[in-house]
Formats: sequence, C-alpha cells, structure tokens
Amino acid sequence: MPSERPPALSIRRLRKTFGSHVVLDDLDIDIAAGTVFALLGPNGAGKTTLIRILATLISPDRGEVDVFEHNLAADPETIRRLIGVTGQYAAVDGVLTGTENLRLTGRLLHLGKDETRRRGAELLERFDLVEAADKPVASYSGGMRRRLDLAMSLMGKPRMVFLDEPTTGLDPRSRRDLWSAIRELAAEGTTIVLTTQYLEEADQLADRIAVLDHGRIVADGTPDELKRLVPGGHIRFRFADRALLTAATDALDPRAGGQADADQLTLQVPCDGSAAEIKQLLDRFADLGIAIEQLSVHTPDLDDVFFALTERTEVAA
Repeated sequence: MPSERPPALSIRRLRKTFGSHVVLDDLDIDIAAGTVFALLGPNGAGKTTLIRILATLISPDRGEVDVFEHNLAADPETIRRLIGVTGQYAAVDGVLTGTENLRLTGRLLHLGKDETRRRGAELLERFDLVEAADKPVASYSGGMRRRLDLAMSLMGKPRMVFLDEPTTGLDPRSRRDLWSAIRELAAEGTTIVLTTQYLEEADQLADRIAVLDHGRIVADGTPDELKRLVPGGHIRFRFADRALLTAATDALDPRAGGQADADQLTLQVPCDGSAAEIKQLLDRFADLGIAIEQLSVHTPDLDDVFFALTERTEVAA
C-alpha cells in the first residue's frame, strides 16, 4: 500500500520560555495539507508565540518544526518562501494606496515587475478592492484593511498561510466576508493555520481544532469530536399544564435524570441530540397520550468545550 502523505506542518516537543515563564510546553501537532487548523485558547495561552515561531520570527528553546518536510532550524529561507502571515493587526501602510502596498510586497518578494502587477491585479479583484485600489489605505474601513493585509500575504502564492486572530476588531459583516475568503483559499488547497478567540469562527472554518491552555494542547479533534467531550446535551419539553408535566415526568425512567420545572411547565431530559433518542422519547409520550406543546434540543457547542477544558486545567494547575 502507498504510504500516507507527510503532514504539511509537523511540530515535535516544541518549547518556548520567557525567563521563568513557560509559554509553550512540549507541543506536538501534525496538520494535513489543504486543511484549516484552528488553535483556540484564552489570552496568554501561547497562540501568538507559536505563530511567531512558525513564521521564523523568533526561535524556540527546543523542538522540531517541519513545513512541507523543510526543517525550520536548518532551512528557514525556504520556509519563508512557502508561507504567508497575517497578524492580529493589519500590517499595511496607510499612506500608500492598496495597489502600492501590493507592489511593495511584490518587490520585497523579488517577483519582478510584470508578475507583481499581474498578481496585484488578481488579488485586488479577488478581495473586492478594485474600486479602492488607488485610494490611500488610511481611508479604508477595518474590513478593507484586513482583506488587503490577507491579499499581501498571498502575493507569493504561499502553500501555507498563518492567520493570527485575523478578524479581531471587525464588525460581523466584515468578519463573514473574511471567512468567505478563507474558505476559498482552503478550497484551492492552501493549508491554513488559524488562531482565534471567536469560537464560532473556529466552528465555521476549521477541519480540526486544538485547544491550547497554559502552553499545552488540552484537546485536539474535529469540531464534532470536541463537542462530544463535554456533557450537557439535553432536550427540553414544554407542556400546556401541570397535569401533563407530571404525567411526562412519571413516564420517564428514574435513571434518565429528568428535571421538571413546575413554574415554566418544562421537563429537561439529558440527551445526546441523536434522532433515535429524541424519537424514543416522543414515541413514549405519544403512547401514553401526553401532548407536547413545544420542544427544543441543546447539544454542547464550542463555548461549552472551551470553558470546560480551560477551567479544568486551571483547577489542575
């Protein structure tokens, strides 16, 4: 059988300290090519430090990093040609126009005049900046600046892009516009490493998510896998009167752990949200002639995962 493709990014026992403070504590991460990998964590968890190491801006104390099988310590110049980086704040020159910012990036990358012009025009079109291309960036909105910043990071056609909290400070519409751009990049095969504090952002974009806390990965998996780590899913039934609520409560197996609220006329039953489990409950009530006025299903989301996992490590620390 053919061997599996090597990961686009491989991190082994990566450690970084600042004085006596351990920022990254022996991280191990593999990221497949052409996927979106999101790194979640509270402030101070080490997310930005990790991105700065991967972007060759600072060195780790120890550990191995390979980007498309090129070693970070041995071949940083090659890695710089393979990656693009967008930081927390747009690294654009407000005095220059959008076109001039892109041309400056092209010159820094030694792309040549014709390639710089062609590539710049493509990116202005792609990020809906054509009309503003010849205006000073100081006149751009926050969302336009972030789109231009991302366009600049793509001038060299990188195979991997690091996005460090790319939607910080953006309004909801601008954030969703940037999400669309990130999805398009991923669909084209670009590997994306995204750090964010927005849980919905990770849920919307990521193929895999790792939760970083106190410099360690405390959970790693797909969004659905992470949600299954946390208990708390339930189905809530509302009834028209107390007699129906009482009948429904009595119909439950005592081990089900249902909780009745007589004031709200609701019954909350632990449930994993599966169709089979919901149907089983509905069928039982229907067989007993218990009419349900309303129902709602709650399954754990990434907010639940984030708080449960980071609180757990704080208690353990």
